[in-house]
Amino acid sequence: MNASFILSWRCCELGQSKTDLFGFSGRLYDVRKDGRWHVCRMRRDAPAMLRMMAGSVDGDRVSYSRGDPYFGEVITAMVTPFKQDGGSVDYAVAEQLTAHLMENGSDSLVIGGTTGESPTLTWSEQYELFNVVKSIAGDRIKVIAGAGSNSTLEAIEATRRAAKMGLDGTLQVAPYYNKPPQEGLLTHFQEIARCEPDLPVMLYNIPGRCGVNMLPETTAKLSEINNVVAIKEAAGNMEQFSEIRRITRPDFHMYSGDDSLTLPLLSIGGTGVVSVASHFIGSELRKMIRSFKQGQVQDASEIHFKYFQLFKDLFIMTNPVPTKAGLRLLGFPVGPVRLPLTDATPEVQSRIADLFKELGLL
Repeated sequence: MNASFILSWRCCELGQSKTDLFGFSGRLYDVRKDGRWHVCRMRRDAPAMLRMMAGSVDGDRVSYSRGDPYFGEVITAMVTPFKQDGGSVDYAVAEQLTAHLMENGSDSLVIGGTTGESPTLTWSEQYELFNVVKSIAGDRIKVIAGAGSNSTLEAIEATRRAAKMGLDGTLQVAPYYNKPPQEGLLTHFQEIARCEPDLPVMLYNIPGRCGVNMLPETTAKLSEINNVVAIKEAAGNMEQFSEIRRITRPDFHMYSGDDSLTLPLLSIGGTGVVSVASHFIGSELRKMIRSFKQGQVQDASEIHFKYFQLFKDLFIMTNPVPTKAGLRLLGFPVGPVRLPLTDATPEVQSRIADLFKELGLL
């Protein structure tokens, strides 16, 4: 059976032409354009030279080329819109919001994550959201399924469903409430990754919500799994960020889970951000990240400080309460949050409105 995998443009250029490299004569790959990537299908008789071009060969599977970030740099953790009449999911508004985010700086979208109020969504609602958002996004940006759970079996089932729907990856949160030891975390994520070995996985460490911190050593072990390509690190601890970067593969991608720490994280080798603020300033965040990576540190710093208060104020109540208030101010009818969360107080709404006016967003 052939294997699908991601290669850089240059590798695919080699693959499209007939070659006798390493004694192999013929076409190595069938190639199709997928946004900024090329999806290549390897011939069964392709030689071990692929190890040099794209990573390791494991039977019929080939590792993902991880030189460039598969999920991009700006990943929006998208809110879930609800209707006012009882709070049912508003899939039509989800389509509109997807289109807006696609045009305003997002490289990927996380659906059904923390910001998407996953604890109060049913799995059937999440699966429908996956389908709706993917139908709008197509191949233009990546769609990442929030498939995590504190039940390993449940997370495996959600991951398999996401793969069947054609999603581009999954976000897997550390198991919450049951507080597993590090060995339990390791085995949990190993089982999830192996159930769909061709579907990229982003780990998600957020000890403030989960009650357990995944240690850098555990992350490093998981990063050796072929399809575990990234982590959303939301411990808010620069020492932990540094240790993860020090002991993981250089091509394992580390994303900030906090908008306010994106720029500091870039300075120690981070890739980008899984963002809430990108609902409003996605293009500016992309500009900040690329400015830093191009050596324009002053320009990146100016963007960081310009929006620093926004990064903080979007968390003055529990996420995504302020974000939904801000979206409603901009005319997106994303509706209320679901209980047990409650909507923004008048004081918070006023504060968000004043800040938006100050930043020229309103």
